[in-house]
Amino acid sequence: MTSRDKRFPLTLSSVVEKSATPVRPGPASPKVATPQTATQNAARNVGQVRKSQPVAAPAPRPVPPPAPSRDTPLVSDAVRGAMVARVAKQGVKDSKVLAALEAVPRHLFVEPAMASQAYIDASLPIGHHQTISQPYIVARMIEVMRANSNGGTLDKVLEIGTGCGYQAAVLSLVAKEVYSIERIKPLHELAKSNLRPLRIANIRLQYGDGMLGLPQAAPFDGIILAAAGLEVPHALLEQLSIGGRLVAPVGARHQVLQLIERVGKFEWTNTTLEDCHFVPLRPGVV
Repeated sequence: MTSRDKRFPLTLSSVVEKSATPVRPGPASPKVATPQTATQNAARNVGQVRKSQPVAAPAPRPVPPPAPSRDTPLVSDAVRGAMVARVAKQGVKDSKVLAALEAVPRHLFVEPAMASQAYIDASLPIGHHQTISQPYIVARMIEVMRANSNGGTLDKVLEIGTGCGYQAAVLSLVAKEVYSIERIKPLHELAKSNLRPLRIANIRLQYGDGMLGLPQAAPFDGIILAAAGLEVPHALLEQLSIGGRLVAPVGARHQVLQLIERVGKFEWTNTTLEDCHFVPLRPGVV
């Protein structure tokens, strides 16, 4: 991935691994002043403190507990690289998508207690009966969306179902602008919180009904749905640019991944790709 492809003002390794490593003083570290040494210095300078009137040491201030670290041996660069290698072995060949998958620290988008599971190829709960999609399906959907008639160029993409913000972060490295809609308010806030430390400049988060899309920002070169409906909402088809691609899970109990490509003003093609499993697509906001 060239420097022009990167969207992060800082490298992700500097944001994640370095900031999480505590600094420990070496053997030559200077002595630290304590309330006791401060008292002794004060007594020595005054010189007239009577033994019958000891100088009371000031009460020590409470020290806040250290911030919990989200960096463990199970979320290292090597573990993330192994995850990407598995995804490639499963059939994802787009080098730009694989590089984006390797660059985004997935463990920062799940609960700290689940960080050790962040790089297994499985979906994980993020609350509110929603999940973060498995790494393979994220990469597969983006790869299919990029295989368009414009040579993989994605000026503007729309994601339906922001969730914790992970897929939006991956999309930000393969598209110029990313718009993402979330209907569940706490998840919308969670995504903002997760993405803020990474300082990604080309993501626009929206709280609203994803089934309506985002007509004010349309048309989109690509649209991805992170939830399965019985059919793709017509509003989303209308917001796809000619030559653009929409990738979505469709179905109830049995779901399949579908590719819809707009080939004309009133014409779309539909291709079934493979079986999948997603949470249901619902209207409205909560």
